[in-house]
Amino acid sequence: MRSKLMSALLLCLPLSALAAAPVPPATQPELEQIGTAPSAQRIEADIRTLVGFGTRHTLSDTTSDTRGIGAARRWIKAEFERISAQCGGCLEVRYVSEVVSGEKRVPDPVEIVNVIAIQRGSSDPGRYVIMSGDIDSRVSDVMDATSDAPGANDNASGVAGILEAARVLSKHRFAGSIVYAALAGEEQGLFGGKILARHAIDNGWRIEAVLNNDMIGNIAGINGIIDNTTARVFAEGTRFNETPEQATARRFTGGEVDSPSRNLARYIDRMADLYVPNLDVMMVYRLDRFGRGGHHRPFNDIGAPAVRVMETNEHYHRQHQDLRTEDGVVYGDTIDGVDFAYAAKLTALNAVTLAGLAGAPPPPADIEIEGAVTADTTLRWSPVPAAQAPDLAGYKVYWRLTTEPQWSHSRYVGNVSQYTLSNVVIDNYFFGVAAVSTDGAESPVVFPGAAGSFGGYQAAAREPIKENQATP
Repeated sequence: MRSKLMSALLLCLPLSALAAAPVPPATQPELEQIGTAPSAQRIEADIRTLVGFGTRHTLSDTTSDTRGIGAARRWIKAEFERISAQCGGCLEVRYVSEVVSGEKRVPDPVEIVNVIAIQRGSSDPGRYVIMSGDIDSRVSDVMDATSDAPGANDNASGVAGILEAARVLSKHRFAGSIVYAALAGEEQGLFGGKILARHAIDNGWRIEAVLNNDMIGNIAGINGIIDNTTARVFAEGTRFNETPEQATARRFTGGEVDSPSRNLARYIDRMADLYVPNLDVMMVYRLDRFGRGGHHRPFNDIGAPAVRVMETNEHYHRQHQDLRTEDGVVYGDTIDGVDFAYAAKLTALNAVTLAGLAGAPPPPADIEIEGAVTADTTLRWSPVPAAQAPDLAGYKVYWRLTTEPQWSHSRYVGNVSQYTLSNVVIDNYFFGVAAVSTDGAESPVVFPGAAGSFGGYQAAAREPIKENQATP
């Protein structure tokens, strides 16, 4: 009894009173190097190659070696294989595909083929962080599969970013697994994302994060603004598959702005501040732009944390347009509209985020909070499994005013499973917990309850997805 009372008292003491292990470092030299590693020259070369296939429309030619989406996906797969060869076979490169038909934009049977490369984690390979971009391009008529559709920014820039992130990160090793995913069928109905989300469910992936990159190379907006120092991260609030019971609990405890996707966005913002020179993140509290969609949405649909990373200022004359000039206005998504240094900067943002997430312990689970009608707030959580995080140092408790967008207060509390913040009133703040490794790598902050949990995806009722069935 005396031992239990002493343990309870120790949890309420300030950190300085505890004989705890040293506080992990605040930053990581490895991430500082990754934050400046992506090459604008390599990204430019990849974009030029993708543009050179003429069109990458989902319904375009799949047999030619020089034109159409078939040639493009084979080149992407070969490039992943070249990257893997340089790291001793560290990437598992494959197709993940499904035949789609009977849809408004895919009326006849078409095999939608994703190209993915998996960099397996060392201690927690079942935990996945995903960087995606879409292969396909289009012109004004979404069903026009033959006209030239260079898709330089939308979205050769995103695919080039994925390839470059793989080149950079394959030189390092991480606890969790990283997936580099070039997805198809986005313009016809987000089919590539749906296929990979189903594949993840079928194969038991624990998805910690999805970073969808869709247009990361334009700095000159149609509004006249030129900006190469900011990026937008779109993140939805309430989890799409929230149950009525969970919605009722959220009504009384909060969590509308603390979904796992929102806390993933806060994590990305923090990584930009720490590791990517001259880049600021604009967090947008919305699933996507008005009337628009992206390949992160199918992952949000199953309840996984997923966001869209993209340029801040778009130029609509360069999106979904036939190549033409009208009344002196040039239309079309051509390569002269891409700023390669900016694309490299947003690639670096992805790379440091993937490295930070995969290198950190998994997010803590089963977080509970109490403190009603008291001066103190107590948080409890389930310890991260030792096998998944052999380098776990402990946990950090975060809190912020309910009107603040970013976590503003934190305290490293050591390797415990509960902690009491004295004289921090539960009614005035939002709270969360992150896991921390010995080298300072942190998981995203997890808000208490189902609203903030990084687990709990649900499979859609669909036929199993076929893997490695694409025509070579």
